[in-house]
Amino acid sequence: MIGRLFSGLDNRVGWLLEAAAFLASMLVVGLMLFLVLARYVFGWSVVGLLELIMLFGMWLYMLGGLIASRRNEHLVVDFVELQITDQRFKLMHKALISLITFVICLFFVVLAYRMLAWGMRRPQSTPGMGIPLWLPQASIMLAAVGCSCYALRDFICALSGIKRLKGEH
Repeated sequence: MIGRLFSGLDNRVGWLLEAAAFLASMLVVGLMLFLVLARYVFGWSVVGLLELIMLFGMWLYMLGGLIASRRNEHLVVDFVELQITDQRFKLMHKALISLITFVICLFFVVLAYRMLAWGMRRPQSTPGMGIPLWLPQASIMLAAVGCSCYALRDFICALSGIKRLKGEH
């Protein structure tokens, strides 16, 4: 029952992440195309457009990292894992890697929170369009929290796999 609840929640979050990433990528591409056409075809200089492109690019990058973490498709060094043949040791290795990743992600959450809090206390904005800098910083905070949650999920799954293997023996 709880597994189905989390699976349903994960599917909805995954759909939301992918929809937001798709929207951000369409905005980046569309605004870049408009920028090129405006500059080189029409001779217009659109002030602040690069700032907007960078904002959506930042969100796209952070959402992409979250999607990769959700799918377990992020970059890994699996040399040691490939050498392990025993399933129990593989799960223990995965648990250790997930725990280390979780601790690093928590550190990332603290740093992102401090950066976002500083940006809220001392508000700054971009020079052209006046976009508050906490908007791209919020994408970093979302990625930090999301990646922490996915690292914790991977740790719990590895531990439950170890427990399941112990029950079989």
